[in-house]
Amino acid sequence: MSFSERKYDIISIFPAGTSGPAFMKEEHYMVYDKISNLEKYLGISPNLDTAIRFLLSQDLNELPLGHTDIDGRQVFVNVMEAEAMPAETKNFEIHKEYMDIQIDLRGIEVIETGDASSMEIMDYDAAADFGSVKCPTAASCVMGPGNFILCMTSEPHKPGILHSDEYARLKKCVFKVHV
Repeated sequence: MSFSERKYDIISIFPAGTSGPAFMKEEHYMVYDKISNLEKYLGISPNLDTAIRFLLSQDLNELPLGHTDIDGRQVFVNVMEAEAMPAETKNFEIHKEYMDIQIDLRGIEVIETGDASSMEIMDYDAAADFGSVKCPTAASCVMGPGNFILCMTSEPHKPGILHSDEYARLKKCVFKVHV
């Protein structure tokens, strides 16, 4: 069975009756799903809607490496190539102003999410909206083409983890969505 033929349980954790930017700033709930289901997440926030509509209307493989503005500093995407590495060589990261939508275009990585209730912030650069944290792993998501993960603000996540040597070379998109 090829990677794209595998079926995954979908993780989509939103408490009933919660939505919008205030919810996303206060809670830490990630979404891991198939890109084909992305429209189901319209309505959470206007900036997320902008990112989803762009994502669904573009051939992501045609985007240039580097930064592409979608809606100024509100929504943009960074396309990069990287080598996946063993989990023990990576750190959990957080962002306080932007959600991440991460999508592998080539290769397969694992992205771990961490337990935010017990995280210890090691450092945070407000200008870059990037911090390193220590915390226990809460979930591990196998990415690869066709899947996405949406990490909310202040939700620890550890991207770029090696899944297998065969798929270690990654090309990926990271959409940054301001809350």
